[in-house]
Amino acid sequence: MDYPQLVSGTLLQRYKRFFADVRLDDGREVVAHCPNTGSMRAVNVPGSRVWLAASDNPARKLQWTWELVELEQPDGSLALASVHTGRANRIVEEALGGARAPEALRGYARLAREVKAGESRLDFCLEDEDRGRCYVEVKQVTLREADGHGYFPDAVSVRGRKHLECLAELVAQGNRAVLLFLVAHEGIADVAPAAHIDPAYSETLARVVGQGVEVMACGIEVDRDAASAPARIRMGPELAVQIPDGA
Repeated sequence: MDYPQLVSGTLLQRYKRFFADVRLDDGREVVAHCPNTGSMRAVNVPGSRVWLAASDNPARKLQWTWELVELEQPDGSLALASVHTGRANRIVEEALGGARAPEALRGYARLAREVKAGESRLDFCLEDEDRGRCYVEVKQVTLREADGHGYFPDAVSVRGRKHLECLAELVAQGNRAVLLFLVAHEGIADVAPAAHIDPAYSETLARVVGQGVEVMACGIEVDRDAASAPARIRMGPELAVQIPDGA
């Protein structure tokens, strides 16, 4: 996925979930839309360098959208993380069916988006005459805890548990069902359910994996332009998933 030209600044604060105050590198202070309804634990770090996209749509209330944050890692290196949860599905869709998708998800003839399944709506359905249907639910991961591992969710997620139950029902009906973690943080090398935040989610994930739900994770790769601004984000290699005991 290609970014529009991004502008860098310093995060001052995120508030009321959807707003972030940013001081741009030219000294202007702006209010940016924060396209992330989660807690943003570990990525909402005032003082961090952030990257914003500008819109010229006069109907928009806020001109700027917060896209990325640059975070210092324990070893002193810097890692980018995408805070825009709406980008995750686009990144995954670009990869599905191609060489960047997990091998187990390649080769399907058709792809449908936002597919109704029971009382839920899942992100994708892959279909092929020989292989049948494969439902895919995407979850973006940006939480890197002090132990160095990535976790999902970053807050209690009743909706997330509902999606897991839906995936299990689809398996019982004879379909493939996949939970795909898009790890949108360059500093995360593996991911696990956040039992310390939402134990019910962790327990549900262990159970549905035992019922046949597949779990995969992929990282991201960010290309920069000549001015060192992020220019393109795409799906990276597969990462390890740590399934809790009981699966």
